[in-house]
Amino acid sequence: MAPTKLSSGTYERLQAELEDLTTRGRVEIARHIEAARALGDLSENGDYHAAKDAQGKMEARIRQLQAMLKEVEIVDSGPADEVATGVTVRLRYVGEDEVEQFFVGSIEERHLDLPVISPGSPLGQAIMGKRAGDVVTYEAPSGQLAVEVVSVGD
Repeated sequence: MAPTKLSSGTYERLQAELEDLTTRGRVEIARHIEAARALGDLSENGDYHAAKDAQGKMEARIRQLQAMLKEVEIVDSGPADEVATGVTVRLRYVGEDEVEQFFVGSIEERHLDLPVISPGSPLGQAIMGKRAGDVVTYEAPSGQLAVEVVSVGD
């Protein structure tokens, strides 16, 4: 499996989240479960079931973060006018008028609610290192597509 590419800021944020979940988060969930148990019959105890559900979701997030951070590659963006991990890019598919804005990077780095293009995806690989005005083609599930890089870093 290829390493997860993250900016140093995102890596630090995810490390802090993992630390918080494995320490404070687990203690807090344990307290909620214990308080719910004290309410009586567990078979019809909504508080207990909600706390156990929250515990399961938290443990799943912990496993996700551990797997992601196990093999990580810290990437720094290149020149400001070049497509790289951590930048926003505006693209136009050749033959269409609509320009779409994307964030290039991991879903964990998403910001401004922009759709994310993974650097490892076919489109991501095609546009990495490109500049405004460049036109690239890539192999999509529906066939070969051409896209123009309209701007980088907007």
